[in-house]
Amino acid sequence: MAGYFSVFLVLLTLGSGLIWLIDHLVYAPKRKERIALAQGASEQPLDQEVIDQIAPVPAITDSAKSIFPMIAAITVFRSFIFEPFQIPSGSMMPTLLDGDFILVQKYAYGIKDPVWRSQLVDVDDPKRGDIAVFKFPLDERIDFIKRIVGLPGDRIVYRNRQLFINPKCEEGEQSRDGLACGEFNKIDVEIVNRDEFKQGSMPLVRLTESLPDVEHDILINPKALELSERYYQQPGTRRDEWVVPEGSYFALGDNRNNSQDSRVWGFVPKENLVGKAVFIWMSFDFENGPNSLLPGWVPTGVRFERLGNIQ
Repeated sequence: MAGYFSVFLVLLTLGSGLIWLIDHLVYAPKRKERIALAQGASEQPLDQEVIDQIAPVPAITDSAKSIFPMIAAITVFRSFIFEPFQIPSGSMMPTLLDGDFILVQKYAYGIKDPVWRSQLVDVDDPKRGDIAVFKFPLDERIDFIKRIVGLPGDRIVYRNRQLFINPKCEEGEQSRDGLACGEFNKIDVEIVNRDEFKQGSMPLVRLTESLPDVEHDILINPKALELSERYYQQPGTRRDEWVVPEGSYFALGDNRNNSQDSRVWGFVPKENLVGKAVFIWMSFDFENGPNSLLPGWVPTGVRFERLGNIQ
């Protein structure tokens, strides 16, 4: 849906701009000539009502001239600078909650045209720990949001609710991105609490996971089965091990037992990246129960304490 809206904005901008340009170059000079002739034949200055009758501006032209600057500014801002997104699920809890409204920095990983999404300018590559919005590789009409944990060439293992990373290193390197080369680095976790979040009636454990240079919280369900039989099976590796291809990334949801991510469907190609999630600008509670008179999409409160930069 976001892709269709981008195309609509571009077409509306081009259409209104083209109407304004044609009028400016072709029809506006003719209107000025008619007004000048009428003014020359009149002994009194023409008022606006008479001018509108002599040289009326078509309604479509007037509308195009009114909306073009605003639509053009929105298109540029949304296509190349920041785009708003709403978090639709709990797969990134506790970092992002259902009902959070975020800003995504569109230029973080490169500037792309808003229609065909071809790369126009290279800016930077994703860093380990970035929260990225991307086009779902299995259906690019859908936007996904996950945390980047594996970079090109990395070997990733997710086993017994524990993340291990063996980074890609150049010959002779002893470490890369704070991780030891040539071995699987166990990513440290530390329990924060056990009763803040629940999945149904099941308490979830909140832990702080320490990626190099980035600490962030995750949730795990200690009693849930690891459904490794559903994992994406990469040729030549174990079922819970993956080698990240060049030009791709491995992404996980922070809510580890409730996230459809790279463990299930594979890797995120760089060309699918939309941008980096950087700011929560609004956050709503939606707690209308089954007996509520209000529909479920009506907010019941504002979580002001959540507003700010995303970690």
